[in-house]
Formats: sequence, C-alpha cells, structure tokens
Amino acid sequence: MTTVRTVLQIDASAQLEERSHTRKLTQSFVDRWTSLRPRDRLIRRDVGRSPIPAIDHAWIAAAFTKPEDRTPAMIERLRLSDQLVDEVIDSDVIVMGVPMYNYGVPAALKGWIDHVARIGRTFSFDLTRGDVPIEPILSGKTLVVLSARGEFGFTPGGIRAHMNALDPALAACAHYFGVARKDIHTITIEYQEFKDERYRHSVAEAELAVPALVDRLAAPARRAA
Repeated sequence: MTTVRTVLQIDASAQLEERSHTRKLTQSFVDRWTSLRPRDRLIRRDVGRSPIPAIDHAWIAAAFTKPEDRTPAMIERLRLSDQLVDEVIDSDVIVMGVPMYNYGVPAALKGWIDHVARIGRTFSFDLTRGDVPIEPILSGKTLVVLSARGEFGFTPGGIRAHMNALDPALAACAHYFGVARKDIHTITIEYQEFKDERYRHSVAEAELAVPALVDRLAAPARRAA
C-alpha cells in the first residue's frame, strides 16, 4: 500500500505567473511531484495574492492565552492562524516560492511565518531549559526554497553574502515548520536584473535542478511505500 504524503505549496511572489520565476519553479516542482506520486495530497497557499494580515496586540494576547481561557473573540482572531498551522502540521514537504525583496523575504511570507510560529502548537517555551527555552514541537519535514534574486553573489563567499537576509531568516525559522537545517534545499535564479547570458544560464540551471530535486525527494517515499 502506497503511503500518501502531503505537499504544501506556498507562493509569496507579488507577480503574476507569466512574470514570476518563483511561481514557475513551484509549479514545476508540484507538476513533477504529482506525476511521480499522483495519489499524494497538495495544499496550496498563495500569500502573494492573498497576503496574511500582520499580527497585532489582539493576536498576541490570544496566542499567549491558554486555549481553555480564550474568549470567543480570541478564538476568532486565531482562526486563520490555526488554519495555517494545521496546513503545516499536515504537510510532509513544504515548497516555497520566495523572491528576494530588498535582500529579505517578502512581507507576505513574513506574515505567514508570524502566524505559524505559535506557542503550544509549533513550539514550546520553558524557562527550566535555561538559555534555550524554545523547543520545536514539529519534526521530520522537508523545506524546499525556490528563489529569484535581481542581483547575484548571495551564497557564502559571494560578494553579496553579507546582504542576504532571506536564506538565514528561513533557516532560523525552519524549526517552527518542523524542518531541520539539513532538510532545507534551496534553488535560486540570479542576475534577474541584468538579463544577460549569466541570467539565462541561471534560469536554465534552476529549471533543470527542480525536477532533479523532486526525483531525489520523492524516491525514498516510493521505496518506503
């Protein structure tokens, strides 16, 4: 009997499909995955087109109140957050289309992260642990980051590595999604603003890397089925 897995597709680009490299890459990932494992489940969450509202004082008060003590208004305030957390909990693979905006993650994706980082649901907090009171609740998931950057040289050792606020932020928050650092896979398109041969080569490399990564990630699931 084949084990059904769940892929959570998150698109954070503000662009439409025809102008968005990251949307094309996430769609390529999902198309390849479903062709290999047609019985698997797909959850789509488009935060680029339907941005997640920023958290506020009412959200914080609700999130940090014990569930049994929450008022109806608090429960309603957390309804979207609960739905987003449920999607993460249900997923095995999270594939994110994440363009680099001003050297960091799009605000829409940051809003999603803030709603998913939930005490009692995705992490626990206990001061008896000393200086490391936060402990993730979820585990065993895989994160795929499909990104596009206007400039280049953002990887370690690159000329703009010190300006890369995107990859470190996602790595720092990955434990909220149940992802260990070793289970983060990143494919990027660079030189987007230059539109030269380097850019075309970067696009071609990413388009080849995505199905190759899917084949690697899906194969263990097929063997374990």
